[in-house]
Amino acid sequence: MLGFAKKIFGSSNDRKVKGMMAKVQQINALEPRFQALSDAELKAKTQEFKDRLAKGESLDDILPEAFATVREAAKRTLGQRHYDVQMVGGMVLHSGGIAEMRTGEGKTLVGTLPVYLNALAGKGVHVITVNDYLAARDADWMGQVYRFLGLSVGVIVNGLSQGERQRAYRSDITYGTNNEFGFDYLRDNLVYSVAEMVQRGHHFAIVDEVDSILIDEARTPLIISGPTEDRSQFYITMDAVIRDLIKDPDTFDHDEKQKQVLLTEYGSEKIEEILQAAGHLAEDSAGLYDPANISVVHHVNQALRANVLYTLDKDYIVKGGEVILIDEFTGRMMTGRRLSEGLHQAIEAKERVDIQPENQTLASVTIQNYFRLYSKLSGMTGTAATEAQEFNDIYKMDVSEIPTNRAVARIDFDDEVYRTEREKNEAILKQIVECYLNQQPILVGTVSIEKSETLSELLKTHKYEVDGKTRIGIPHQVLNARFHEQEAKIVADAGVPGAVTIATNMAGRGTDIQLGGNVDMRVEDWRHQQQGLGIEVTAEEVLARKAEIEAEIAERKQAALAAGGLYVLGTERHESRRIDNQLRGRTGRQGDPGVSKFFLSCEDDLLRIFAGERLDGIMRTFGVQEGEAITHKWLNSAIATAQRKVEQRNYEIRKNLLKYDDVVNDQRKAVFEQRQEFMEAEDLSNEVLEMRRETITDLVVRHLPPKAYAEQWDVDGLQERVRDTLGLELPIKDWAAEDGIANEEIEERIVAAADARAKEREELLGPEQTRGIEKNFLLQMIDLQWREHLMHLDHLRNVIGLRGYGQRDPLNEYKTEAFSLFEKLLLDLRQSVTRLLMTIEFRFEEPPPPAPPPRGLVEVHMDPLTGQNERGLTIPDGLPADQREALPVSALPDGWEQTSRNAACPCGSGKKFKHCHGALV
Repeated sequence: MLGFAKKIFGSSNDRKVKGMMAKVQQINALEPRFQALSDAELKAKTQEFKDRLAKGESLDDILPEAFATVREAAKRTLGQRHYDVQMVGGMVLHSGGIAEMRTGEGKTLVGTLPVYLNALAGKGVHVITVNDYLAARDADWMGQVYRFLGLSVGVIVNGLSQGERQRAYRSDITYGTNNEFGFDYLRDNLVYSVAEMVQRGHHFAIVDEVDSILIDEARTPLIISGPTEDRSQFYITMDAVIRDLIKDPDTFDHDEKQKQVLLTEYGSEKIEEILQAAGHLAEDSAGLYDPANISVVHHVNQALRANVLYTLDKDYIVKGGEVILIDEFTGRMMTGRRLSEGLHQAIEAKERVDIQPENQTLASVTIQNYFRLYSKLSGMTGTAATEAQEFNDIYKMDVSEIPTNRAVARIDFDDEVYRTEREKNEAILKQIVECYLNQQPILVGTVSIEKSETLSELLKTHKYEVDGKTRIGIPHQVLNARFHEQEAKIVADAGVPGAVTIATNMAGRGTDIQLGGNVDMRVEDWRHQQQGLGIEVTAEEVLARKAEIEAEIAERKQAALAAGGLYVLGTERHESRRIDNQLRGRTGRQGDPGVSKFFLSCEDDLLRIFAGERLDGIMRTFGVQEGEAITHKWLNSAIATAQRKVEQRNYEIRKNLLKYDDVVNDQRKAVFEQRQEFMEAEDLSNEVLEMRRETITDLVVRHLPPKAYAEQWDVDGLQERVRDTLGLELPIKDWAAEDGIANEEIEERIVAAADARAKEREELLGPEQTRGIEKNFLLQMIDLQWREHLMHLDHLRNVIGLRGYGQRDPLNEYKTEAFSLFEKLLLDLRQSVTRLLMTIEFRFEEPPPPAPPPRGLVEVHMDPLTGQNERGLTIPDGLPADQREALPVSALPDGWEQTSRNAACPCGSGKKFKHCHGALV
């Protein structure tokens, strides 16, 4: 019945799109009028819209005219006119929804519509991208439209100074990555002056590749942490112990579905014997699981996970003596990101590279709770429908599927499943050879670097027949984390006839595969070649060369189209259907023909874990021969079901993470808001007075309980605490001995004495200096107490699950305990501030030279695949970019000033100049 109704009335998405098309017609009707405007008149529209908003009109009122303005500006600056369906996408984004648009439909251009409209409000618009390259590219590319219309554009990338960040955030439109925005938010809550803050609120954000950032990245909270003591030798020792232990498979259980590894009872006994004999357990302890050995147990477990769960060239690579993590969704190197709680150090010990010290959490926030700070949040991607429920549950964002500008001509074939990986690889090689010989470009998707390089080696040695002659090797390009720098060029050339491209996870590449090749990329390459030869080219020469390249690419495109368009071949199914859809979406761009097919085997991880033995049994039963594959729609359905199970598990991990962080989020908001108020205030004397009096009340209540008899009072304890906390020697014993005295009266006398001492100290220092000291101490103590609070919560989170064995809900227990810890934080804050301001001794000396900024701060991005793992982002050289002291250009060695920011640094560090010595210029 529902299916019949949908056929008659259309789906809710169809009706929503149809309703928006009516407004598109309204925008189209304005086009002739806007075409007639001069550049100056079109630019003047921006001020006109701002004036109308100031007079009370809403953004929705001016939407048709604003969109028409942007369309006309894009035509004049970029030579691109928004399609009608792109207008619909812009309306979805403006309404705070998610626009699902296929690859090649121009999402980057769609973003200009709502960005311009919402920037008119003057509160700043943030455009979030998946990497620095896309942030800089889009800010420059789409910035032409915004600047033409009189709006300012900023971009936030790694390596900017604090002043550069402030200027970027004060622009009307700011581009950057989710990490940069999130870490700037955290750093703003660690500074000691409002002038040092870089962000100016969270008004409206558009998230590009919204599924990648708000779903995949959301398993990994953002953390800023500082270094702790160096324990390198301990990690090496634990690694040697575990390496020896796991030679016996009976010592541990490995759950591949849940990605967990645990010691068996036999393994625990064996490792206890080894550690006891080597003297690694605490003296007089009852065994490995004695509370005194909790740290040893933790590092044993981390070494076990490093050796069993993490695989070289799949989860990480070793480059330049450093362990670099690989993003499982994009296949990119996450340079500087580190797993925390000692796991990254355990991997470093495993790979025999230098071990970096661990870090302690200073501030943290989940991706979910950061993006929920925005008054309005929207996003765009090619694949969001499969996660529509999660977007709605967590972010209150609806997913709208935007129709394509031209009908999709891509053919998606059913999966081919082989019994063994060897048979599958032979079939893949056969298909690649066929495409290569037919001059059909082919994109081969793999799920790991290791598999892309294995396939590359097979292609280099593969023998095949052409016109009766044997050839060896097929020319190809490999796109994975090892060749990250060449990414854009490799992708741009992947549509050339006969091109063979092997890619590890194509999500978020940001460059479309265009049949025949990419004109702009080719022109840029030619210009670089000429410059390398010392030849200066004129604008006319560039235009002439561009015309030649366009003609050549048009010819190549026809050849690629005649061969059937881009062939996308998946060598394995990913855990997430979205990643597979992203790979498929690379072909069939803008109505071009294309083909996609996945080649699987019973030995692939997904099938092996979820259905391997059963599937292999079916193939044997039906007598599937060597090299034969089975193909059926039911099989596709079974694989999709397995993927849904994994997606559901990952959703539960993210939801669980959020539930726990929501407990802390209210506390975080309260602390950060209080801290902000303290920073903005000039005079905090009333707050200090209130803290002092509440501290005195706490001390009196604790030692002289209200309903206790005088004989039950702890007068000695109160006198000692008053001396320690307030620096006062008071005759509290004598007061308590007076007949009929009440605890309230004793409290009043202590308050009077404390107020008098505070007044004396203020007269000694002067009001202005006292206010400055009060503010400084308040901010320092908030940071110190919050840091300790986060550490306690981390420890609590790691053990609270054990309460489930006592039939108690761990989440409710966590809420209760976290609330108690927060109350203790507030109590400790009051007492610490009071004790410091009342007891610290002051000396009047010449001020020392300003201290250098704190070094060693690390930005961590957790990756709790099992609910515990973390991963992070380290600022180059361990120093936050916004705290680097700028050096004059003359501080660089001679000749270095001319180095391109994207070139390798002349110092030989292996980093780009802008991330090394160039970051200091």
